[in-house]
Amino acid sequence: QVQVVESGGGLVQAGGSLRLSCGAPGSIFRINVMGWYRQAPGKQRELVANITSGGSRAYADSVKGRFTISRDNAKNTVRLQMNSLKPEDTAVYYCNADLWAFDNGRIVPKDYWGQGTQVTVSS
Repeated sequence: QVQVVESGGGLVQAGGSLRLSCGAPGSIFRINVMGWYRQAPGKQRELVANITSGGSRAYADSVKGRFTISRDNAKNTVRLQMNSLKPEDTAVYYCNADLWAFDNGRIVPKDYWGQGTQVTVSS
């Protein structure tokens, strides 16, 4: 059973920093991509940043230069360092893992989401 577990988030003033962490313990063969998405009230969920097993990174234009995603392949974890936070960064942040998992003797593709963690940036 694979479970994506998130930590971090909270309340911070504009200009401050927060760090989100996400782990994917369980029967994993290989993780392809791990990343963070966010959803603000009344808006669609959007990609914030992701990183492949080879280290290739992608960022939303709105967070480039402020957020940094990193990954520990050995521990199946990903972190999102968020600096210079703005009120418009306020949202629920979700971790996503696109992976291959062991399932009843087979290796099958899976896509897992965390439960979400609230990030609130006050002005």
